[in-house]
Order: sequence, then C-alpha cells, then structure tokens
Amino acid sequence: MFAFSCLLILAPLRGQQAPFHEAHGGVGELPLSGGLEFGAEGGTYRITGGGANIWGTQDAFHFVYRRVSGDFTLTADVQFVGAGVNAHRKAVLMARQDLSAGAAYADAAVHGDGLSSLQYRAAAGGPTAELRSSVSGPVRLRLQRRGNQFTMQAGKPDEPLSASGPQAVELSGPIYVGLGVCSHDAKVLETVVFTNVRLEVAPRYRSKVTIFDLTSRNSKTVYEAEGVVEAPNWSRDGKWLLINAGGNLYRLPLDGVATPQLISVGEGFRCNNDHDLSRDGKWLSFSASSPSSRQSQVFLAAADGSGTKLLTPAAPSYFHGWSPDGKWLAFVGQRNGKYELFRVAPTGGEELRLTSAGAYDDGPDYSPDGKWIYFNSNRKDGWNIWRIPAAGGGEGDTLAQQITSDAGEDWFPHPSPNGKRIVFLTFPAGTEGHNGRMPGMTLRMIKAPGKKPEANPMVDTLVTFFGGQGSVNVNSWAPDSKRFAYVVYELLP
Repeated sequence: MFAFSCLLILAPLRGQQAPFHEAHGGVGELPLSGGLEFGAEGGTYRITGGGANIWGTQDAFHFVYRRVSGDFTLTADVQFVGAGVNAHRKAVLMARQDLSAGAAYADAAVHGDGLSSLQYRAAAGGPTAELRSSVSGPVRLRLQRRGNQFTMQAGKPDEPLSASGPQAVELSGPIYVGLGVCSHDAKVLETVVFTNVRLEVAPRYRSKVTIFDLTSRNSKTVYEAEGVVEAPNWSRDGKWLLINAGGNLYRLPLDGVATPQLISVGEGFRCNNDHDLSRDGKWLSFSASSPSSRQSQVFLAAADGSGTKLLTPAAPSYFHGWSPDGKWLAFVGQRNGKYELFRVAPTGGEELRLTSAGAYDDGPDYSPDGKWIYFNSNRKDGWNIWRIPAAGGGEGDTLAQQITSDAGEDWFPHPSPNGKRIVFLTFPAGTEGHNGRMPGMTLRMIKAPGKKPEANPMVDTLVTFFGGQGSVNVNSWAPDSKRFAYVVYELLP
C-alpha cells in the first residue's frame, strides 16, 4: 500500500526558530524596494513588498525564498497589516522555477479582499491561470508539491483546510520556494506578517532497480536514477519490468540499455506503487489518485494503458494482486477506519470483504494455484505473514493461518510463480508501519507451506539493504521463479 514518505522539517513551530529562508529580494520591475524583518521568537516573517501584480506574463513582488529539490509542503498563517491601498494586494506561498519576472510558478495566494486561489503559470512567459478556492479571507495557507502536481489548502488555523487542485505545473531541478508580497500598485508598499511558517521537504533518494538471482545469490543493478522509483513487476514474457516514478507508470526493458518507456493511463492520474499485469499479460491493474478523487482507487486498463476504468469507487483502495485465473483482483481498503482485504472482479461490481478481524491487514497476493491469499497483518504479536482461503477468512477470520512469528516486522509476501517459495520484506523489529526507507531492511524467503503451516518455518535471509516503502510492494518474481526484482535506495545529501 502506498503512502508518502516522512518529511524533513526545516522550520519548527514554536520557540526560537532559525529562519527557513536563504535569501530575499525583489522579482520583476519594482520602483519601490521592499524588505524583510525576521523575528526568531515565534518565527515571524514581516515582509514588505510593492509591484504591479503577480499575474499575466510578468510578476513584480518581494520574495523570501530558499532552493528546494523534490516534494515539499509549505504552511503559514497570513495577516495583512492595515487597510491597504488596493483590495487586490496579495500574499503568496510560492514555488518558482527561477527569479525572472516571467518564470513558471505555482502559488497559494490570498488577496486583500479575501479572495484565495491556486495561481499558476505553466510555461515561462505564458499567461497565468487560477483555481479559485471557496474559502474567503483564510488565515492559514498551505502549498504542497507532489511530483508535478501542486495543491493549495486554505482555512482557519483550528479548522480543516479546504483544498484546491491538484494542478500540474512542470518545474525542474532545484526550484525557489518561499513567501511573497505584492502591493498591486507599483507606487505603494504593503506589509504582510507570516507566522507559524513550516517548510517540510521530502528526503532525496537515488533509486537502484535490482535483480536478485537465487542460483548465484547475487544482486545486479539494471537501472538507477535520482528520485524515487518503486515496485518492479516482471512482464509475463520476462523481457521488461513495470515500475512507477513521479506518479507515472513505465516499461523498463531488460535487454540493451534500460530506458524507461511511459505507459499512459490517461490525463490527471497519479499512480502509486501498487500495480501489476494479469497472469496472461493482457491487462494492467493499478492504484492511483485521479481528477475525480485525491485518494487512491483501483483501476483497470489494457496492458498498454488504454481504456482505463474505475473498479473501486470507495476510497482509499490499493490494488495488490491478480488471481491466477484473472477473475479477481485482491486489494486493501480502508473502511470505517480499518484497513482490511477485499476482492473485486475485473468486470467491476460489488467489492467483497475477505478479512474482518485484523487491526491492519495489507499486501494480499494470490498463491499460483489460486487457493490462498497471503498477506501481512499486525493482528497478533507485531507484523507477520498470514494467509486465508481465496474466498475469504470466514466469519471472524477463523480460517486465517499465521505463517511467520519472529521478531522482525514482515510485510508484502509474494509467492513465486512455481508455488515453491515466498519472498517478503522485513523491517527492523519495532517498526510500526511501512512508509519509511531505512538501513537494515531484509528480503527473506521461506518454503511455501503445505495444508498446515509450520510453527517456526526456516527463514532464509537473502539480502540486507537500504530500502522499505517501494522496494517490493507488489509481486516482482521473474516468470522462471529463479529471480526477483526489488529497489535499493540511497539517501542523498
């Protein structure tokens, strides 16, 4: 199941605060110079700015910023000082490609008259557009980036924030992120006070798509790139891997130079690390947010990504495995505050609940004979591997069988195509969830159990590495059952 990685907080919320910014200054044509007063007690940014506007093809404002790479969340409470000269004066939380007046950008903006909106210029020198918020006169603003998707949230500090977006804006490399003030009248200056400023930046990784060979017990990196690449599935002909990165799905050929090839599933989808091909290779199931839902849902498409259709209207839902006969898809759904297992037919229809007794069930994957669904759960003594009959665990999950029971936290069991082995991911003992990436991760393997599981099966530790979320969320075995793929991560400075 997908979730966003932990963030690095660059400015705390209370007490003496180091400034989050690296520099400040004017952007565009500014007859009057603005300025900044920073108060370490409470982390107050008092910003004065002039400029004709932040709109159209050119901007003019005072900007307080730092360089940021990758995903981030910027939050601040905003208060205009005085009545102001122009009702359209603006305070913004902005992400900007560069400091030129016509740069591409996205911002969360609030005007002096209370209007708030997600503003954006998709290309340098192009026009500005906006998605208006239903919230008027917000005190708290938030701007969030996930890949090329930007979302604004606005509201009162003690109330739920209302979202506008996401909106796609392509900004590359390190970008400028910060706070801005525009007077909307070049002949005057206006002042805005920003408090509780909090910039959270996602850790940066290099990803290495790796293949483990059971015969030689060696690993080989077949592709690496800066950024987060996740969840390799093997094609049914053994010639390529299916991966996700930046909200998109890709084919990664294994012959010659491994260059990712985009699989387009439609506009506005942000795919996560839960995806796989049907056993006959004709169909592709994946989980994603979409223009109709910001939460993950399960979709079905042809193997080339065409003809995408929704299978699970309820959200969040996360695909995990195909039945061998192609008649069912197993998935995880959060319903009534609990994560449980379900199945749905690829033709659509009602979702059928498979488990009901676990505190948190995840990672369902079918055995190749179609008789069992293996999964991980914390229903007893930490995270362990369990299995249920393919039709479900029965009332109260009385048919569920525990497979592992050691000290490690076991996730995402994947049976080999020949049915002889199960590979799974183990987090260090005491790890509560699966959203992090860390050293000390292990890929381990057990012999597939018979009708009755062993009390303490022999566990073979195959490799220890820096990994976690995204390494092996979905089945990654090669068709010959002699190799499997996984992703190693390297934390960048």
